Amino acid sequence: MIAKTMTGKVWVLQTEKGNLIEDIDTDQIFHNAYLHITDLDQMAPYALGNLEGWKDFSQKAGPGDILIAGRNFGAGSSRQQAVDCFAALKMGLLIAPSFGAIYFRNAVNSGFPVMRSLGLPAWIASGGMITGDEITVDFQTGELINRSRETLFSLDPMSGVQMDILRAGGLFAYAKELNSR
Repeated sequence: MIAKTMTGKVWVLQTEKGNLIEDIDTDQIFHNAYLHITDLDQMAPYALGNLEGWKDFSQKAGPGDILIAGRNFGAGSSRQQAVDCFAALKMGLLIAPSFGAIYFRNAVNSGFPVMRSLGLPAWIASGGMITGDEITVDFQTGELINRSRETLFSLDPMSGVQMDILRAGGLFAYAKELNSR
Protein backbone atom coordinates (compact mmCIF):
# COMPACT_ATOMS: atom_id res chain seq x y z
CA MET A 1 0.00 0.00 0.00
CA ILE A 2 1.39 3.38 -0.98
CA ALA A 3 0.59 6.74 0.59
CA LYS A 4 -1.13 9.47 -1.43
CA THR A 5 1.85 11.82 -0.87
CA MET A 6 5.57 11.41 -1.21
CA THR A 7 8.46 13.51 0.07
CA GLY A 8 11.96 13.18 -1.30
CA LYS A 9 15.16 14.74 -2.53
CA VAL A 10 15.13 15.95 -6.13
CA TRP A 11 17.50 15.13 -8.98
CA VAL A 12 16.97 17.48 -11.94
CA LEU A 13 18.36 16.09 -15.21
CA GLN A 14 19.73 19.27 -16.79
CA THR A 15 22.25 20.31 -19.39
CA GLU A 16 25.20 22.52 -18.45
CA LYS A 17 23.08 25.49 -19.61
CA GLY A 18 20.36 24.56 -17.12
CA ASN A 19 17.77 23.21 -19.56
CA LEU A 20 15.97 19.98 -18.77
CA ILE A 21 17.40 17.13 -20.82
CA GLU A 22 14.78 16.05 -23.35
CA ASP A 23 14.22 12.89 -25.38
CA ILE A 24 16.13 10.60 -23.02
CA ASP A 25 15.65 7.20 -24.59
CA THR A 26 15.49 3.83 -22.92
CA ASP A 27 19.03 2.98 -24.04
CA GLN A 28 20.34 6.03 -22.16
CA ILE A 29 18.33 4.98 -19.12
CA PHE A 30 19.38 1.31 -19.20
CA HIS A 31 22.00 0.40 -21.80
CA ASN A 32 21.33 -2.61 -24.02
CA ALA A 33 24.65 -4.13 -22.93
CA TYR A 34 22.95 -5.05 -19.64
CA LEU A 35 19.69 -6.51 -20.95
CA HIS A 36 20.83 -9.95 -19.85
CA ILE A 37 20.33 -8.84 -16.23
CA THR A 38 16.94 -10.04 -15.06
CA ASP A 39 17.37 -9.78 -11.28
CA LEU A 40 15.85 -6.46 -10.19
CA ASP A 41 18.40 -6.02 -7.39
CA GLN A 42 21.24 -6.15 -9.92
CA MET A 43 19.77 -3.45 -12.22
CA ALA A 44 20.32 -0.47 -9.91
CA PRO A 45 23.97 0.29 -10.80
CA TYR A 46 23.07 0.79 -14.47
CA ALA A 47 20.33 3.45 -14.11
CA LEU A 48 21.18 6.36 -16.42
CA GLY A 49 24.53 4.69 -17.06
CA ASN A 50 24.46 5.68 -20.72
CA LEU A 51 23.40 9.32 -20.22
CA GLU A 52 26.33 11.69 -20.60
CA GLY A 53 26.97 13.62 -17.39
CA TRP A 54 24.79 11.28 -15.31
CA LYS A 55 26.66 7.97 -15.53
CA ASP A 56 27.33 8.00 -11.76
CA PHE A 57 23.70 8.73 -10.86
CA SER A 58 23.08 5.31 -9.33
CA GLN A 59 25.94 5.86 -6.88
CA LYS A 60 24.46 9.17 -5.69
CA ALA A 61 20.70 8.55 -5.65
CA GLY A 62 19.01 7.27 -2.55
CA PRO A 63 15.76 5.54 -1.66
CA GLY A 64 12.75 7.82 -2.03
CA ASP A 65 14.57 10.31 -4.27
CA ILE A 66 12.60 11.97 -7.07
CA LEU A 67 13.88 12.32 -10.63
CA ILE A 68 12.88 15.31 -12.80
CA ALA A 69 13.49 15.14 -16.56
CA GLY A 70 12.57 16.94 -19.77
CA ARG A 71 9.88 16.05 -22.26
CA ASN A 72 9.62 12.61 -23.87
CA PHE A 73 11.45 10.77 -21.07
CA GLY A 74 11.76 7.08 -21.90
CA ALA A 75 11.44 7.45 -25.67
CA GLY A 76 12.24 4.44 -27.80
CA SER A 77 11.84 0.78 -27.09
CA SER A 78 9.56 -1.00 -24.66
CA ARG A 79 12.55 -1.93 -22.49
CA GLN A 80 11.07 -2.78 -19.06
CA GLN A 81 14.50 -2.53 -17.46
CA ALA A 82 14.36 1.25 -18.05
CA VAL A 83 11.57 1.37 -15.47
CA ASP A 84 12.85 -1.44 -13.26
CA CYS A 85 16.28 0.14 -12.73
CA PHE A 86 14.62 3.05 -10.88
CA ALA A 87 12.54 0.62 -8.83
CA ALA A 88 15.78 -1.22 -8.01
CA LEU A 89 17.24 2.08 -6.76
CA LYS A 90 14.06 2.48 -4.69
CA MET A 91 13.43 5.85 -6.34
CA GLY A 92 10.18 7.41 -5.21
CA LEU A 93 8.85 9.14 -8.32
CA LEU A 94 9.66 10.26 -11.87
CA ILE A 95 8.33 13.62 -13.09
CA ALA A 96 8.56 14.98 -16.65
CA PRO A 97 6.47 17.15 -18.97
CA SER A 98 5.81 14.02 -21.03
CA PHE A 99 6.95 10.43 -21.30
CA GLY A 100 7.36 8.03 -24.17
CA ALA A 101 3.94 6.34 -24.40
CA ILE A 102 5.26 2.81 -23.87
CA TYR A 103 7.53 3.93 -21.03
CA PHE A 104 4.65 5.64 -19.22
CA ARG A 105 2.43 2.57 -19.61
CA ASN A 106 5.21 0.24 -18.42
CA ALA A 107 5.76 2.39 -15.33
CA VAL A 108 2.05 2.53 -14.48
CA ASN A 109 1.62 -1.21 -15.10
CA SER A 110 4.61 -1.93 -12.84
CA GLY A 111 3.15 0.18 -10.06
CA PHE A 112 5.96 2.73 -10.34
CA PRO A 113 4.91 6.37 -9.76
CA VAL A 114 5.20 8.72 -12.74
CA MET A 115 3.64 12.18 -13.09
CA ARG A 116 3.52 14.84 -15.80
CA SER A 117 3.31 18.61 -16.16
CA LEU A 118 3.78 20.58 -19.36
CA GLY A 119 4.74 23.69 -17.36
CA LEU A 120 7.67 21.97 -15.67
CA PRO A 121 10.49 23.27 -17.94
CA ALA A 122 9.50 26.93 -17.43
CA TRP A 123 9.21 26.44 -13.66
CA ILE A 124 12.65 24.82 -13.50
CA ALA A 125 14.13 27.57 -15.72
CA SER A 126 12.72 30.23 -13.37
CA GLY A 127 14.55 28.64 -10.42
CA GLY A 128 11.51 26.83 -9.03
CA MET A 129 13.56 23.73 -8.22
CA ILE A 130 17.15 22.49 -8.33
CA THR A 131 18.91 19.25 -7.57
CA GLY A 132 19.01 18.69 -3.83
CA ASP A 133 15.73 20.42 -3.01
CA GLU A 134 13.22 18.51 -0.90
CA ILE A 135 9.71 18.32 -2.30
CA THR A 136 6.40 16.79 -1.33
CA VAL A 137 4.02 15.64 -4.06
CA ASP A 138 0.35 14.77 -3.64
CA PHE A 139 -0.46 12.09 -6.23
CA GLN A 140 -4.21 12.75 -6.16
CA THR A 141 -4.23 16.56 -6.38
CA GLY A 142 -0.95 17.07 -8.25
CA GLU A 143 0.22 19.64 -5.70
CA LEU A 144 4.01 19.87 -5.48
CA ILE A 145 5.45 21.73 -2.51
CA ASN A 146 9.12 22.65 -2.72
CA ARG A 147 10.02 22.64 0.96
CA SER A 148 13.52 23.97 0.28
CA ARG A 149 12.26 27.10 -1.52
CA GLU A 150 8.76 27.40 -0.03
CA THR A 151 7.12 27.37 -3.45
CA LEU A 152 4.16 25.54 -4.96
CA PHE A 153 3.70 23.98 -8.37
CA SER A 154 0.95 21.91 -10.01
CA LEU A 155 1.48 18.58 -11.69
CA ASP A 156 -1.20 16.63 -13.52
CA PRO A 157 -2.80 14.46 -10.83
CA MET A 158 -2.70 10.70 -11.24
CA SER A 159 -5.87 9.20 -12.65
CA GLY A 160 -8.03 7.03 -10.41
CA VAL A 161 -6.96 3.90 -12.26
CA GLN A 162 -3.27 4.85 -12.03
CA MET A 163 -3.69 5.36 -8.27
CA ASP A 164 -5.47 2.02 -7.95
CA ILE A 165 -2.70 0.20 -9.84
CA LEU A 166 -0.05 1.99 -7.77
CA ARG A 167 -1.76 1.11 -4.48
CA ALA A 168 -2.15 -2.52 -5.56
CA GLY A 169 1.54 -2.80 -6.45
CA GLY A 170 1.14 -3.22 -10.20
CA LEU A 171 -1.33 -4.17 -12.90
CA PHE A 172 -1.38 -7.91 -12.16
CA ALA A 173 -2.05 -7.33 -8.46
CA TYR A 174 -4.77 -4.83 -9.41
CA ALA A 175 -6.39 -7.38 -11.72
CA LYS A 176 -6.40 -9.94 -8.91
CA GLU A 177 -8.12 -7.38 -6.66
CA LEU A 178 -10.76 -6.76 -9.33
CA ASN A 179 -11.35 -10.50 -9.79
CA SER A 180 -11.80 -11.04 -6.06
CA ARG A 181 -14.57 -8.45 -5.74
